[in-house]
Amino acid sequence: MENFSATITRRFLRYVQIRTTSDKYMEETPSSAGQWELAQLLADELKAMGIPDAEITDHCYVLAILPASPGFEAKPAIGFMAHLDTSQDVCLADAESGKNVTPVIEKNDKGETIIRSDGKTLLGADDKAGIAEIMSAVEYLLAHSEINHGPVMIIFTPDEETGKGLPFFPLQRVNTLAACYTLDGGPMGELEIECFNAIEAKVFFTGRVIHLGTARGKLANACLMAAAFAAMLPRSESPEATDGYYGYYCPTQISGNLDSAELEVYIRDFDLSRASERAAALEIFAKAVEAQFPGGQVRVECKNQYYNMKDKIEEHPEVLSRLEEAAKLSGVEFTLKPIRGGTDGSKLTQMGIPTPNIFTGGRNFHSVDEWVSVPEMEAACRLTIELVRVWGHY
Repeated sequence: MENFSATITRRFLRYVQIRTTSDKYMEETPSSAGQWELAQLLADELKAMGIPDAEITDHCYVLAILPASPGFEAKPAIGFMAHLDTSQDVCLADAESGKNVTPVIEKNDKGETIIRSDGKTLLGADDKAGIAEIMSAVEYLLAHSEINHGPVMIIFTPDEETGKGLPFFPLQRVNTLAACYTLDGGPMGELEIECFNAIEAKVFFTGRVIHLGTARGKLANACLMAAAFAAMLPRSESPEATDGYYGYYCPTQISGNLDSAELEVYIRDFDLSRASERAAALEIFAKAVEAQFPGGQVRVECKNQYYNMKDKIEEHPEVLSRLEEAAKLSGVEFTLKPIRGGTDGSKLTQMGIPTPNIFTGGRNFHSVDEWVSVPEMEAACRLTIELVRVWGHY
């Protein structure tokens, strides 16, 4: 294969210029206008490559089918997926983190070319690196008809970072896929078939307000109630204190006043029963806070966001074995690693299409220190092409 570095780099630098920060407080899908802009650019590029039926749905899902090679129409159909949006986790004083991105290209201490943020915004490698890799692989496959393959679907999704799931995903359009693969991972060689079970908890605090000058024995301060509840979350079970297969609680937002307050808490664990135990513990913390603040009330609401995809993927061992075969053929030394998070692939797996995750070469996602390795992006692109070839053999 020819060198993909220049092609992938050009694509990636183009895509990160489009502001696609999602907003979890918006009900609409997509939650930001820039996602429409990137979706339109990708659809136009796919059409220019030779896929005239590339389309954008009413809710900004980009869909395109690379037709099977002649005589390979009956081969299993597979898909590749990445997401359009970037995270809103980093809030900057003078601008939002996904706007006016200024990539810096340089050599790292290993002598390899990397692209990093200038430290003022996110870079957008999560997941525009995955998009660039998929698009470059599609372009290569269209130009090399000697690579025989079955039908290949390309899917780009909005609002992955909001944790909403896939509320308007056109499942009926893709339910014939034997497998799908997200390109939404980290360092080279990491292949992922398991992720957290995720629960989002919203905790509501109702105080009892009276003039502060006569508050002794009467005031129940909702702000302090929320702070007391957050302080009960075990620090040893926080994101900054855990790794590997250890789960955690994480307060992600707190707001309020004397009368009412709200706390958002993420619960994560690879074991669903342990995640449920953590959710149950929040009810105990709520009672403890009510006991500390007579007259105050605490209400906990929990909802599941996504589930560990491991068991469902293991019901289809060929999905992983062919991924591992493609990794070997492309010269990638791979390891299986759990995702300490989730992807749209975990949600699609629950919908019935097993969807492992493939590395993209990115590091330090959701921060202004984000960067991506160009050689590792190239390796992900080569792996994608080999995966298409491998599935065409079966």
